[in-house]
This record gives sequence, C-alpha cells and structure tokens, in this order.
Amino acid sequence: MTAGPAGRRTWVCSWLAIVWVLLGGAWNGFAQRSLSASDAGSESIWEHGVGEGFRCGAQSLTLSAGASYGVQAIGSVDSHDLALGSLRYGLMLDNTRGSGHWYAGNFELQVQLFGGEQFSPSREWVVGLTPHLVYNFATGTRWVPFIDGGAGVSGTSIRAPDLGGPFQFNLQAGVGVQRFLTDRMAVTVEASYLHLSSAGFYEPNNGVNTILGMVGVRFFF
Repeated sequence: MTAGPAGRRTWVCSWLAIVWVLLGGAWNGFAQRSLSASDAGSESIWEHGVGEGFRCGAQSLTLSAGASYGVQAIGSVDSHDLALGSLRYGLMLDNTRGSGHWYAGNFELQVQLFGGEQFSPSREWVVGLTPHLVYNFATGTRWVPFIDGGAGVSGTSIRAPDLGGPFQFNLQAGVGVQRFLTDRMAVTVEASYLHLSSAGFYEPNNGVNTILGMVGVRFFF
C-alpha cells in the first residue's frame, strides 16, 4: 500500500506506539510479579499443576518450521509463498490471571528470529526479528491454546511489483495450541497472518500478505 511522507510518519509512529504500549505494559506486569515468583522458590514451570497456568518467570525456547500460502489482499499484486524457520525465546510475565474463568491464563513476552525463502513466484530470501505478546490459556489439561501478535523489522530480496527495497516492517497475528508431552516439553501448531511492507519508505509498497502454518517443539526451563 502506498503512502505520502505524512502517511509514512503516521504509520511509523503508530507502529512504535503499539510496540511501546505492549512491551511497556508487559514488562511492568513482570516487574511487579517477579519478586513474589522468586520468593516461591519453585523449580516447576507451572504455578499449580500441568496446564493450570505457568509461574511468573518461566522461560522457553521454541524451534519451528513451516510454509505459507500467499494471498492477493490489502494491495498485494502477487501471491507470495514462503518456507520459513523460526527460533523464539519466551518469558512468562505474570502468574495466572482469571483463575476459575474460561479466559484464565498468562501473558508472555516472546522474541522471534525467523528466516527462509520465498519459493513462488520467484526464489528470494527473507529474515526478520519480531517481539510478540502472547496469551497462554490455562485449561487444566496438557492442551494449552494461545493467541499472539507482534510487530518487528525484516530484510528481504523480494521486489516489484509488491516491495521496493530490502528493509521492511512485519506484522503478525496468530492462534495455536501446545500439547505437553512432558511437564517441560511441548509440540506446537500455529496458524498466523504475516504482512511485510515498508510504510512507504520504498516504492512500490503494495506489501506481502501470507497465511503461515508452523509446527514446532518447545522446551521450558
């Protein structure tokens, strides 16, 4: 999507404000709860039992891989199909919220490094670094669904007709589920939307839009 100088500044300022609010609020919640979590002295990643909510400060590493189906939407001229790999580090920011309700769960900050290749309509590379705010639902079972959203920066060799330069922003939003095989290891499945565009810093700026499916394994500590 194209934008003039004023539109570019507005887009960038809005993006930075969203990231600031998400990360600032998340970190504030973590700071308020980290002392009580350390006082508990528990080595378990769970606040109570498996699937009943994580403890504040629990960490994780997630390795995942998948592919995407490009869509000609929100201005995209081409359909961009990608194959991507991802490494995420996660930190639980609070103890379980809303205990006893359907929405009980934990907020988590994740930082994602991803990269891979566009294999259609041409062979191109793409990499990105994205902070995510994730909400993990406490179901009381080994199935733990989650929702997440993030905004970050990317580099790519994808060009016209949809992108015009190497530096791009990326926006992501997704839903998924974790199935715990042990108390500290889970397999994950996630479907998400990925958008790349430059906020008008380059022309063309029609953007890349794609639906991404990822499967991975997650280790907690």
